[in-house]
Amino acid sequence: MKYIYICNMKDNLQLATTYVFESIQGRYVTAIHLDSFLDTLPAIFKISTVGFSVKQQPIKAIQFGEGAVKILVWSQMHGNESTTTKGLIDYLNYLNYNEKEFEMLSKSFSFYILPILNPDGAAAYTRENANGVDLNRDAFTCTQTESQVLKTVLKNFNPDYCFNLHDQRSIFGLVETQKPATMSFLTASYNESRTFNPVREKAAAVIAGINVELQKHIPNQIGRFDDSFNINCTGDYFTNIGYPTILFEAGHYANDYNRDEVRKFVFIALKAAISFINENDIVSSNLGNYLNIYQNNKCFYDFIYKNVRINDNNVEKIIKFAVQYKEVLTEGKIAFIPEIIQIENLDSFFAHQTIDFENKLYEFENRNFPKIGDIIKV
Repeated sequence: MKYIYICNMKDNLQLATTYVFESIQGRYVTAIHLDSFLDTLPAIFKISTVGFSVKQQPIKAIQFGEGAVKILVWSQMHGNESTTTKGLIDYLNYLNYNEKEFEMLSKSFSFYILPILNPDGAAAYTRENANGVDLNRDAFTCTQTESQVLKTVLKNFNPDYCFNLHDQRSIFGLVETQKPATMSFLTASYNESRTFNPVREKAAAVIAGINVELQKHIPNQIGRFDDSFNINCTGDYFTNIGYPTILFEAGHYANDYNRDEVRKFVFIALKAAISFINENDIVSSNLGNYLNIYQNNKCFYDFIYKNVRINDNNVEKIIKFAVQYKEVLTEGKIAFIPEIIQIENLDSFFAHQTIDFENKLYEFENRNFPKIGDIIKV
């Protein structure tokens, strides 16, 4: 293991930038990419195979620490949600090069990490596993081999906290600030009434601590995810059976569709969460701070085109339409295909980029009016 002493003058964003694992970039992250990182870790990080996917791909685990507080972390249970995996890898890369931090955490915590729970979905760049099942809707019935691996780890490890790492689409934003929800969090409900018990309050307190740190770097871009109860969702089920579970959602940041900037905020969120747990008595007094985080909403499109002139049945109009990127796996890379997804009725929506068509006539496939699904040059 190589060690570098980190000066206190460096803030968390500088650390996140310094320790980006450069070999892994972009949205497409698979078990092959993960192995390229795992090969850099020394034996003090215990790496094992804890199960197999539907297609018999190994599900890898990383364990370290001998402390009393146990944290279970998993990422990419949705195969096409890789940003949190990158941030997690960067954070582990940081610990690998920082002896002081690693030793401190190892005395206080025991970590059990599943960096890619759904390797088949990661390879195919799909939300679901190879059976077409959303693992985050399989927690209660636990029909899938990957779900069974996670549940077995949960019972055997018996964590004090669970970190459930995901991505969210670029459609999510904050109405109050008119900004994208670059990071969002949730202490999942444990019942239909969405009441707060000590299990939820513990998770809420940690999120409140994360929010304090992230506001320094992405002010007014942190959201609180909807807490509607669904026993089939992993966070809801785990909270229901007594495990404080924190949902991390990595979202959009300006001009960062590859999410190689957002990964830095995932790093910061993980570091802040662990530091908060280590340094604070978790009490319910933070619940108000959690509830004061703005709830995210589906209120953004990637592009809104305005002042578009169309000719519909020989009637000219000036309209707006919205364009959203469709992500397509092509030759090992993700292509972003811009297609029309909404025409008019856009007054309550925001755009990551607004394009003024300047009253020019719309043209596509020999017609002068748009249709849902049209591919647009941006």
